[in-house]
Formats: sequence, C-alpha cells, structure tokens
Amino acid sequence: MMGWVIPLILVGGLAALPWLAERRRHGAEAFRAKAPGRFAKLGSGVTHYQWLGSGRGPVVVCVHGLTTPSPVWYALATGMGQLGFRVLIYDLYGRGFSDAPRGKQDTTFFVRQLKDLLDHQNLRDEVTLIGYSMGGAIATAFTAQHSSYVRRLVLLASAGIWLRESRLTEWARGVPVLGDWVHHVILARRDRRALRQQLGDSFDIRGIIELQLAEYESRGFLRSVLSSRRYALAERLEDAHRTIGREGIPVVGLWAEHDDIIPLKSLGTLTQWNRSVRQEVINGADHRFPYTHAAETTQVLASVLREDLGRGV
Repeated sequence: MMGWVIPLILVGGLAALPWLAERRRHGAEAFRAKAPGRFAKLGSGVTHYQWLGSGRGPVVVCVHGLTTPSPVWYALATGMGQLGFRVLIYDLYGRGFSDAPRGKQDTTFFVRQLKDLLDHQNLRDEVTLIGYSMGGAIATAFTAQHSSYVRRLVLLASAGIWLRESRLTEWARGVPVLGDWVHHVILARRDRRALRQQLGDSFDIRGIIELQLAEYESRGFLRSVLSSRRYALAERLEDAHRTIGREGIPVVGLWAEHDDIIPLKSLGTLTQWNRSVRQEVINGADHRFPYTHAAETTQVLASVLREDLGRGV
C-alpha cells in the first residue's frame, strides 16, 4: 500500500499546480496606483478606462481582444486623435487593471460591461465602435442589441465568424476540470514562450509584449481567458450581423492577409451575412496588425471616419 503514496503525492502536486500558481499572483487592485486613466465601479466590478486623442470631437470607443489589454489601442488612438476624434479605451473584465469576476464570460457578459461603461460616461448618443479580435465579437453583439448607441461599427480581425485554434486549445476549452489544468499549465507556458520570443522585436507600441506577459501574473487572468474561450469565442454571430445589416448601421471590416487566428475567409462569410459591409485587407500583416501596421490601419480608418468629422457627430 505504501507503494501508492509517492505516486499519489506526485499526482496531487501536479493537480495543485494551477491553484498554487494562482495564489502567488496579485489581484489587479495591487497595481492600480500606477495605472494610467481612471476607474469606474460597474455592475460586475471595477473597470479601468482611459480617454485618449482629441479633447473635442466625435467619440470612438475601442474594445480589445482575448489577451491584449487596452494599451493595444495606443498607436491607433494616436492616429485617430490626430484626425480629431476622442478615443475611449478600457480593459475587459479579467484583463489589465479591471476586476476579474468569476462566472460565464460570453458576449452577453461583456456587452453588459460595455453598456455600463457608456452609461457611466454619459455616451448614450451614437458612437463609432471598434472591436479587435474577440472585441469585434463583443462590439458586434453590442451593436445588434443596442443599435441606438452606435453610429458605425468597425471590426478588426473580428471573432464571431471563423476562428482557428490549436487542437490542444480546442480540446482544453471543451473539457471541464482536466481541460482547465491543461489550459492553466501547459497552454499558458506555451503562450508565454511565444510572447517571449517576440521580445526585442519592433512594434508600433512600446512595451506591448511586456504588457501581455505581465497579465499572466495577474490573479484571475487565466480563468477569464479560458471562460472567454469557452463562451464568447465559441459564439457564431450570424444573426447579430444580419440584424445590424437590416438596421442599416454602416459596418467596416479590416482583415490581415496572413492571419493565423482569424482566417481571411471571414471576409467572404461576413459579406454573405451583410451585403452592405465595406471591407479592406491589410497586406503583409498578421493578427497583430493594430500594433504592427498601425500606420496602414489608420490610413484606412481615416478614409472611413473623416465623414463623421465633417458631420460633427
């Protein structure tokens, strides 16, 4: 019987790895003293946000993706600010300096956060809403549900259409308990290793890789990412896109030529769902184009958004 003791201890130790690692991490509140911007206490927790760009002018609200915190918008916000826009960025729950509440993270969860924030900022008029990756799915769901808030929807490599994942990631999000362990231990190490390999590369936002790596030291981050993978990223938003098309809300889709996460075939599918959508491809870019091809992306956005400035909305 004693021969089973050591194997049981080893198995127990391995099972406890995610829990022990989580205990060593800090909550977002531990870092808030150094955070830029401000905080709003919303329905499901504290949300960190920043106003960037012009002090006056039409409002653009930006929603980031699965693991990239709100600074992923800095380069594009600078360009839109030079055009005359006020830009509101914020951290989704479980990312950056925002709280990481427990529970199901589907698009309904994130739509509620966005609506709470817009109401907190008294932005109940029409805004231009821009979503990147998973943020595109959130922005799409929000627009379909709260069309009176949105003047124009801009999607950058948007989820909610097609998604390409590794087989292990797909397996982990589909299996409770054991999938959690695989996600928090094996996949987290894989993803951190991939980020570290990018350290020293040139990006349009200084320190963007370091910011992403820092999130892995934040309590609740991995749990939030897994929940978002299981729910928000699993949603196919055909009905929402068709609703937006019927409402007549202008939609712009920007895609990367070499995206290995959101495949370029999403462009064709979105056209089938909404015939009036305008779409552009950022040549030579991959999924990171908001911070690798910011100048090209800003140029496309400028041609789309300048008419909003002319109308003074």
